[in-house]
Amino acid sequence: MPQHYEIIMRTMLAFLILFIGAKILGKQIIAEMNTFDFIGAISIGGIIANLAFNLNIKIHHSVIAFTILVSIIIIVSYISMKSRIGRNLFAGNPTVIVENGKILEANMRKMRYSLDYLNQQLREKSIFNIEEVLYVVVETNGRVSVLQKPQYRNVTKQDLNIPTTPECKLPIELIMDGEIMTENLRQNNQTELKLQRELKKRNIQTKDVAYAVLAANGNIYVDTYKDNITSPMDQE
Repeated sequence: MPQHYEIIMRTMLAFLILFIGAKILGKQIIAEMNTFDFIGAISIGGIIANLAFNLNIKIHHSVIAFTILVSIIIIVSYISMKSRIGRNLFAGNPTVIVENGKILEANMRKMRYSLDYLNQQLREKSIFNIEEVLYVVVETNGRVSVLQKPQYRNVTKQDLNIPTTPECKLPIELIMDGEIMTENLRQNNQTELKLQRELKKRNIQTKDVAYAVLAANGNIYVDTYKDNITSPMDQE
């Protein structure tokens, strides 16, 4: 078999194996990663890359290595789920670097965390004055969680005693790409007849709708393919 044909086949096989592995491992592997997730993702990438183009490595050897690695990740995930000690060992612990408005320099040194980087993380959360901060915690995935002092937090309706309408469900997608989501209607005790009546009120047919969703407050948002915008913005 010519080498370019073999590379094509191996690449397609690598993609298939990686897709199956991602399905088995679940969403965590593609979400924000902790240290162990990062190591696992890098290792999987290396194995799959070699499977795709390294013709000196036998296919079944790559498959065996991939299977072993996926099994290790699943076992570690199970241990982390069942054991707090295991969770701390593999994922680590969050680290507090600001407490009661005071910067904990010792904790920052352990993490090799600089003041410039801390300020950058705060600015990304629209905080430009460190005096506003009560706590800053570096999570196991490297993200920063910030709790502002009470006087600097956003005011909520509860703070102002403003009555709110209870919302007990998520928005429901009714139409996507001109097709009615019949399963969503059935699961949420909605009928196609009721939906068609709503579209008729707006002089719209189902085929003209790109997206329609029933909001938690009972309102229906409808977006049609024809936007009626004379000069749409084309900037990215």
